[in-house]
Amino acid sequence: MVRGDDGSRRRGAGYEGEWEPLISELEVRQRTARAMGNPAKLAARHADGRLDARQRIDALCDPGTFRELGTLVGSVARGTTAATPADALVAGMGAIDGRMVLVGSEDFTVQGGSIGLGAHAKRVRLATLAARERVPLVMLLEGAGERVSNALERYPYAPNDLQALAELSGRVPSVAVVMGPSAGHGALTAPLMDWVVMVEGAALFAAGPPLVAAATGEEVDKESLGGTAVHVHQSGVAHNAAASDLEALALVRRYLGYFPANAWQRPPRVASDDGPRELEELLQIVPPNSRKPYDMRAVIDRLADDDSVLEIQPSWGASVLTTLIRLAGRPVAVVANQPCVRAGAIDSDAADKAAHFLEVADAFHLPVVFLADNPGVSAGSAAERDGVLRHAARMYAAQARLRGPKFHVTLRKAYGFGSSLMSMNPFDGQTLTLAFPGASLGAMPAIGAGAAAGADAATRDQLQAEETGGPWSSADTLGYDEVIDPRNLRNALLDGLRLASNRDDESPGPARHAGIRP
Repeated sequence: MVRGDDGSRRRGAGYEGEWEPLISELEVRQRTARAMGNPAKLAARHADGRLDARQRIDALCDPGTFRELGTLVGSVARGTTAATPADALVAGMGAIDGRMVLVGSEDFTVQGGSIGLGAHAKRVRLATLAARERVPLVMLLEGAGERVSNALERYPYAPNDLQALAELSGRVPSVAVVMGPSAGHGALTAPLMDWVVMVEGAALFAAGPPLVAAATGEEVDKESLGGTAVHVHQSGVAHNAAASDLEALALVRRYLGYFPANAWQRPPRVASDDGPRELEELLQIVPPNSRKPYDMRAVIDRLADDDSVLEIQPSWGASVLTTLIRLAGRPVAVVANQPCVRAGAIDSDAADKAAHFLEVADAFHLPVVFLADNPGVSAGSAAERDGVLRHAARMYAAQARLRGPKFHVTLRKAYGFGSSLMSMNPFDGQTLTLAFPGASLGAMPAIGAGAAAGADAATRDQLQAEETGGPWSSADTLGYDEVIDPRNLRNALLDGLRLASNRDDESPGPARHAGIRP
């Protein structure tokens, strides 16, 4: 097209004719790269109700926002190596709720989603772009790991996406969704990212069943080896489960909404009409008798803004709850003891779960609320063999290193190191430290302490009286900023968030810890 004397555009003696064959070839190559596996494989997938690699990206990103990068990687046949559509990894940029993200989706219909040399380069490119442009990274996993034929080819260089992911950690939010069998190198992506979701029927393992059988003689199916029952409920490698691809991708969109795009920004707030209110229901939910169990989830549900609760790892380390909520539209992380599971005692799994959650919250500047109601760290020979003290120390270090506002509330009981893990450490950076009336405190429960010390009846009575008078005695020395009516919990925390609001004027940045993790 050229412009006429009047400035209008008209077809003229330009170079369109010379460009036409080049553009036509590009379009053919792009169509071939985007065709994925053969039509039969795609049809079988769709008949089973499963999304293909490109449909998954479309469901994750805002409509029309995805732009592919590296489309033609793998498009050239070299020697005995055939062309491989997108080298089994669809990658690019898109938007989620208007904010840019980078995403990679393994294509199981192309060589089982295995990672060729081109896919290696694309994975590194995604991680380095996420670091440079400071946007979240989402990886959708379903692949066989390192491609066997890589051993027969010469690497142009040795890209290492796992190293890039390790360096990315704490700088931008990162999410892995395991959507089918994921093995070897691809599976290692998941634990290097902040949050891992598994779709029911998916599997995650260092080596799949055939390799396990060859190496160890163990015959095991993929579900028993590394399915959701293993990694969501037993190992804790994955955080949350989803019933379908669409449910998992909706969870990812929701999760990212609590976090800033990177560690140099503050978490996004949403408009909310849910302001101060009394929590009358807490008087029915929480029994004053610390020996009676109750479900802490009910407390969190009432405390949070309506429809704002997202629990992380609900079925692992169950004596501690780790939950994302909003308070008056502001994202907040909640770590809470669960009194209906072992009275809220903190075991190794619960401590590890909380420590990871706290590190993520700290990396992206979420205020943290601790709701304490526990008899301490798990006791007994099994707990000691499990290394409960080391795991608990890791949780303690994570809460001690929090840079943002932190709030402690003792609901009924907080004993020994269990109270310190829940941030009941006066003058240790808390914005606000609160207690409900009647809370029981001490190095250990009075009954056990008296028995351990061989105390007489009078001494035991004194210990019991001191324990039950804990909040009054502690408040007398400002161990608690205030003892509050349980119904005033939300309002007190909202006031605490307002008190800490001037921190928003500070320039945030990634955490830089010199200490060694316990």
